[in-house]
Amino acid sequence: MKQRLITGIVAGAVFLGLCALGGWSYQLLLTAMALIGMFEFVKMTGLSPFSSTSLLGYASIVCFMIPWGLLDVSPWLSWEQGIWLMLLLFLLVTVFTKNKQDIKITALLFTGIVYIGMGFSYMGTARAAGDEHGLFWTLLLLCCIWGSDAGAYFVGRSFGKNKLWPAISPNKTVEGALGGVLISVVISVIFALFVPDLLTIGRALLIGISCAVLGQLGDLVQSAYKRVYGIKDSGSLLPGHGGILDRCDSWIIVFPFVHIVMLMPYY
Repeated sequence: MKQRLITGIVAGAVFLGLCALGGWSYQLLLTAMALIGMFEFVKMTGLSPFSSTSLLGYASIVCFMIPWGLLDVSPWLSWEQGIWLMLLLFLLVTVFTKNKQDIKITALLFTGIVYIGMGFSYMGTARAAGDEHGLFWTLLLLCCIWGSDAGAYFVGRSFGKNKLWPAISPNKTVEGALGGVLISVVISVIFALFVPDLLTIGRALLIGISCAVLGQLGDLVQSAYKRVYGIKDSGSLLPGHGGILDRCDSWIIVFPFVHIVMLMPYY
């Protein structure tokens, strides 16, 4: 517990400090986190993390993380064009390796780069968007996610009786999940009350619910994946907490979702 607490405080301070600074420092941190997350994903599949296919995965992650706004240039390709070209490259891997890297592995790695690359990319987008308000939106989403996690844990421990999805995550309960939603909504509404010019109560309710529901689903996605491979943690980078994917599984689902469904008013 002591190690977990120390790790959480140090890692949280570094992350929030660079998030507050924004710009290149935060973008480089997100890029490093995305690359480590991809490294963990590759290792979980059983593929060598330094194979040519894995290196292609890391290169794809870097492409996702290019901060076009900070570079003050327009993207060379649209999202659709870039993802299709990545898909083509991964399909061609099966040809050039004569099926030594078969379609199952390449398809899995392609899923990984979209899952991880888009997740961390949209975290950078949230911080850079809305000019000086980027920090507000980023903290809003993070606080809702963290509040949902804490609410689900404490409410589940205190009142949880009905299992949410025992085949995937045996400790989660329906009561805990609902508690997480409630806490997330309360946090989002508090943000709206303090800054009503940026966030209406109605939008706050939608964001709070989305962060809680999608965040918990993101956690279940990672639990399901780890259960398939029979592992407890995605990595060991953060003592007492596991790996990057263990800590950010909710983030990399929530941030793309709220952008794609246009819950962010600046989008």
